[in-house]
Amino acid sequence: MNPQLHASWLEHLQSEFQQPYMQQLRDFLQTQKQQRKVIYPPGKLIFNALNTTHLDQVKVVILGQDPYHGPGQAHGLSFSVPDGVKPPPSLVNIFKEIEHNLGIKNHSGNLTAWAEQGVLLLNSVLTVEQGLAASHRDQGWERFTDRIIEVINQQNRHVVFMLWGSYAQRKGQQIDQQKHLVLKAPHPSPLSAHRGFFGCQHFTKCNAYLTENQLKPINWRL
Repeated sequence: MNPQLHASWLEHLQSEFQQPYMQQLRDFLQTQKQQRKVIYPPGKLIFNALNTTHLDQVKVVILGQDPYHGPGQAHGLSFSVPDGVKPPPSLVNIFKEIEHNLGIKNHSGNLTAWAEQGVLLLNSVLTVEQGLAASHRDQGWERFTDRIIEVINQQNRHVVFMLWGSYAQRKGQQIDQQKHLVLKAPHPSPLSAHRGFFGCQHFTKCNAYLTENQLKPINWRL
């Protein structure tokens, strides 16, 4: 785990790296590597979301659970995959909603262009073992990402939080809805997207809110 973070985040998160829970997390990851387990994303990309979208740039937060666990998929941005990698089913459904909502048809699963516009693509858990979904839960990452959400809640104004599924909605319970817009819908996975993710219109609602607050809307086209 390489804790090199952009200065905007480090100012508020530096103390987290001194906490006992973070040392325990480091020990856990080190043990995993000693056991020759393959961890995703690569170490240099664990904090990719924070280093691509700096704190003062955050306009939207899309909260995921943990990284994709297939080879070549995870690159540190929730729901995103690198160029040339087939979009996974949840991302396919996100693109279907964007097409229905905005008339935009996206083909690339790489969401870096969103992140560069101020969309923080944050997973609750930042690492995973190859082939084992949720294998790094309850090791400390959740506390760290709770702190990230707390910092955004306190430091920024007029942020749109897209909370898809009960897991994300529980994690976002402390967001100040007087300062920010919280949009909730079922998760875009094939198991639940038909229960209300399709038709949620979060992308137009997001841009309308940003525009109302004199912020540049997001270009969702990839």
